Formats: sequence, structure tokens, C-alpha cells
Amino acid sequence: MRALLVVNPLATATTQRIRDVLVSALAADLHLETVATKGRGHAIELAERATDAGVDLVVAFGGDGTVNEIANGLLRAGPVPGAPALAVVPGGSTNVFARALGYSASPVEATGELLEALREGRSRRIGLGHATFTSRSGISQSRWFTFCAGLGVDAAVVERVERKRVRGRRNTPGLYLRSALGQFVRGAGRHRPPITITTDEPGQTAGAAADGADPGTARPGTVQAVVVCNTTPWTYLDSRLVRACPAASFDAGLDLLGLRRLTLARTAHAGLQMLHSARGPHGKNVRALHDQRTITLTAARELPFQMDGEYIGPQTQVTLRSEPRALRVIV
Repeated sequence: MRALLVVNPLATATTQRIRDVLVSALAADLHLETVATKGRGHAIELAERATDAGVDLVVAFGGDGTVNEIANGLLRAGPVPGAPALAVVPGGSTNVFARALGYSASPVEATGELLEALREGRSRRIGLGHATFTSRSGISQSRWFTFCAGLGVDAAVVERVERKRVRGRRNTPGLYLRSALGQFVRGAGRHRPPITITTDEPGQTAGAAADGADPGTARPGTVQAVVVCNTTPWTYLDSRLVRACPAASFDAGLDLLGLRRLTLARTAHAGLQMLHSARGPHGKNVRALHDQRTITLTAARELPFQMDGEYIGPQTQVTLRSEPRALRVIV
């Protein structure tokens, strides 16, 4: 089997020693080529070349950003028969996608799990999310995401973390928590523009409650923050799952969590429910949707937008679509 190993040398858990162990283990079972990324967007190019060259498997060794780029390269022309499969060895700080697939957080343990899956021929096709939006220059753009997208405050936190990482800060859960707190402090007292949520299914609008209300009785409404999930969890806090949309699955459509008001107390309450409740956030401040084919988010003014923990830029409207069985992964 021909395989390409794409390594992000700047990822948090990517060391030369672990890389050598990974290459040695995979090369024993695969006809392996290894390439290190040189910057943002390089993994997309590598995955595109692998597809054109008829490679059977692309292995990502890096964080969720590396995985996202490879998925976008593999799906450059959309889901097509015969495209390379994707395998993941966690090398970042959070590794939501790899862990959601069932891999260990340890890259060494995950390598053993990957080799076992390859020897047994285990794979599955999973659904992904696809976002369409417009750049500041007015050009329509689209991009795939594997586990989440967000418009508003969570994307602002991602942008804040990225700026700190550029200045040399290490990516840790503590950095995200401090950045989130700083974002709320900076935004205290400011008017937050409403985000309108619409879907292509009548009755399945933003009014669907997380605590069991009949979706058929839903009413259109707005929120001040929103995340859309393609699986659960939304993220991890060290080893703890953070469940924004507990029912989200690679085998279903997109799920959504919206918060009507972003006061510190209400947001903290929702955060505690994400950590401690299997139901996830629920109550009067919560709007939720499950298993949606298409979701459109429209903001009254530009808001930060992120996908898979990578800052994309400010947007006023984003359309998110679920694409079932888009990508074959090794599990």
C-alpha cells in the first residue's frame, strides 16, 4: 500500500523522536513517503498531489489544523470513488478529530492502533461539514470541516490564541481558558450583534430547544453565539470531554448550539453543563438543532469565523452543509 505521511513539525506534540518511531513503524507495513509541512496551506497541496498520484493512504501527524488541510486537499473535487483514505496520528494539543474517531491521545499508542486497523483492513466512511462564505474581496469561497465551525465569540477566542502562538506562546488548555476569559472581559458591556439561524427544513429552526421540545413547534429566532458540530465532543479540556452538541455524529447531519444571551453568568452556566452534563447545555438561554442538512448563519455585522479550531476571518453570512459519507478514514 502506497502511503504519504504528512508531518507538521510545529505541532505541539510533534518531536523528532516520536516522528522517528512513527516513520519506522509505518514503513514496516507501508510503502511510505514522508513530507514535513512548510507553512499554512502546504498540507492541502500535499494531499492534492497524493490524490493525483494515486496514493492509497494519507497519514496526518499533527493537530486538527493539519487534518483539516489534508481533508480539504483530498476533497478538492468533492467526494470521489478511489480517493486516498485518511489516517490520523495525534500530534497537536487537543486532537479532537483523532480522539473522536477513537484513537488514543498519545501519538505512540495511536500509531499502534493505526497499524492494527490497517492490518485488519478496518475503515469507515464519515460525513463532513462544508462551508460556503465570501471573502472580504467579494470572492465566494468554500472549505470542508471535520468536527466544528463557529461564528462569534468562540472564533474570536481562536483568533486570540493564534495571535499569542505567533508570539511564541505554547498551545495549552490554559491558554484557551485565559483567552476566553480575556475575550469576555474585553467585550463586557458591548452590544453583540444578533446571529440569525435558518435551515432548509421547515420547523427545524433556531427555536428548537435542547431540553426536548418538539422541533415542529419551533419559532425562528436569533442568538449571540453559535457553534455547529459534526461530531461530539466539541473539544477537550485535557482529558475531559466538552459536549456542546452531545448527539452530533459523523453518521448524521450537523448539530447546532446557540446561546441567546452572552452574559458571563449564563455563558459560564452553559460551559459547566458542557463539562458535567451528558445532555449538554439546556435551558431557556439555549437554542439547539440536531441532524440538519443545511444551516445558514447570518450576522448583523461582521463576526469572527472559525473551522476546526482554525481562524478563517470575519464573516456576515456562512452556509454550512452536511455531506454524508464524504471521506474514508482508517479506524
